[in-house]
Amino acid sequence: MTGSKRVKILAEALPYIQKYLQKTVVVKYGGAAMEKAELREAIIDDIILLSLVGIRLVLVHGGGPEINALLNRLGKKPRFIDGLRYTDEETMDVVQMVLCGKVNKELVSQINRRGGKAIGLSGQDGTLFTAERLKGFSDYGLVGEIINTDPAPVEMALNNGYIPVISTVAHGSDTAYNINADIAAAKLSVELKAEKLFLLTDVPGILRNQNDTATLIPEIALSELRTLIGDGTVSKGMIPKVECCVSALENGVNRAVILDGRTPHSLLVEMLTDDGVGTQIVQG
Repeated sequence: MTGSKRVKILAEALPYIQKYLQKTVVVKYGGAAMEKAELREAIIDDIILLSLVGIRLVLVHGGGPEINALLNRLGKKPRFIDGLRYTDEETMDVVQMVLCGKVNKELVSQINRRGGKAIGLSGQDGTLFTAERLKGFSDYGLVGEIINTDPAPVEMALNNGYIPVISTVAHGSDTAYNINADIAAAKLSVELKAEKLFLLTDVPGILRNQNDTATLIPEIALSELRTLIGDGTVSKGMIPKVECCVSALENGVNRAVILDGRTPHSLLVEMLTDDGVGTQIVQG
């Protein structure tokens, strides 16, 4: 790349850096972007760069594939009900070991080794997330529903220049609970009064035709999004993610973006360029 090309890219990014300076951005990270080393490195580099230019960045992560892998090694078959992981006491032990231990600390270490400044937290630290057992048509075991979010530990980390890296295990009155990472990120973005919520997924964004990536919707208003849910354009696994975005925007978050985590540096492209990628959901 020539020097003039680099300068042009930096010049294009400048107004976006100024726009988000000292604003809070919450990123939910999971899926394929966590499994492949090159994608993980790209995401971590994006997070470090955004933090270094003055954006208050919070990383909320999942770890489903690693939980499945450990369960299989222990001879316990992963079980899902209505898309949620059935979490008995033994599975809850594995969830805590993988999310709060292995995955969280690996992410923190990788950010720190690559020049960032990260600190690991779980939803149990400072009762960041308090939950009770999720009630529904089925028994999901120790899957929790967040009833209170206390962002104080996250704000303390941000105010001291750290990137908080958060695993989604919640505090309960009698036990820990397994929490959906998309929901946790949306709840936290509301409490932090975030400028933007990103959900990194395994799809390009919201498509008008599920079989044609050329029908990607780059930006959509909240009112139109409800219509797409009603007419079935948004369906299956995309519905919970979209509902998280709707909940965040209805409670004060300015924008939410469903972004393809399989595309290297998609976070930087979305935040710091004119083109952007994924689907941005706006108030109107």
